[in-house]
Amino acid sequence: MTQSETIANVSPDGARERLTAVRAEVAKAVVGQDAAVSGLLVALVCGGHVLMEGVPGTAKTLLVRSLSAALSVETRRVQFTPDLMPGDITGSMVVESSHGELTFREGPVFTNLLLADEINRTPPKTQSALLEAMEEGQVSVDGVTRALPRPFLVAATQNPIEYEGVYPLPEAQLDRFLLKVVLPVPSRSDEVQILNRHASGFDPRDVAGAGVTAVASGADIEAARQHVGSVQVSPEVTGYIVDIARATRESPSLSAGVSPRGATALLRSARAWAWLAGRDFVSPDDVKSLAHATLAHRLALRPEAELEGVQVSQVLSSAIGAVPVPR
Repeated sequence: MTQSETIANVSPDGARERLTAVRAEVAKAVVGQDAAVSGLLVALVCGGHVLMEGVPGTAKTLLVRSLSAALSVETRRVQFTPDLMPGDITGSMVVESSHGELTFREGPVFTNLLLADEINRTPPKTQSALLEAMEEGQVSVDGVTRALPRPFLVAATQNPIEYEGVYPLPEAQLDRFLLKVVLPVPSRSDEVQILNRHASGFDPRDVAGAGVTAVASGADIEAARQHVGSVQVSPEVTGYIVDIARATRESPSLSAGVSPRGATALLRSARAWAWLAGRDFVSPDDVKSLAHATLAHRLALRPEAELEGVQVSQVLSSAIGAVPVPR
């Protein structure tokens, strides 16, 4: 049976049930961080990528490793460092000693789930090596274009830009991420639960030992992406998304508002959120629920607004609040 035949045999309810079960598997290793888990599931369903930001020790890497263990897909990890080169990610031409000819050696990007760990610790030249892969699902090396496996998802982690030794991601790189989710320091009750788990012998380097098992496959992900296309979007909701994007462009605090690509990203993510909830239509609440994670990282404050201590989240909230919600 071919992969396309396997995907065709996956029912919408079956794919949704198995992908929803991923959340429970991840929770066996990660306490809290529900927003980040939801973001990863949305990205899986609609074929996007996720940037996760948080101070060291907030389970960013553990979260992606747990997601990998809950999915029966190929996963690779790249630790981004200042001396990492583009070819270390995409692959490069090497000379085979046996016959002396140049052959292509695949880089770690040739996988289903790529963990780009601490992506902002490498210079922009190396960060940009992922641009083509994330946007077009392919890599071009030495004039030859090679397709990446499907599904393909980049889950990148980064430290806040206030930390030393980091390189802010360029706007073009940020725009390739469907969602950016911020992992907060856990609440007191969650932190107590984390310590209790460690006191009971939990090893964060061994997610399999925590009982995390694969409950969904690549076929489930690909089938979900096909079924999401059947989720209906009314003209009122489409207009609501466009009006939010236009409101950000008119904000005096922003030098760059949401582009049409950003509005499209919000539509995609809201559609995936509705499908995961078991609905065949997108509601305004779906749009509002995903707006900050989908749009905030695409906005740029004016220098004078930064000096006044204005936050992007505040400006976005004001823009959303100024747009009438369709009934």
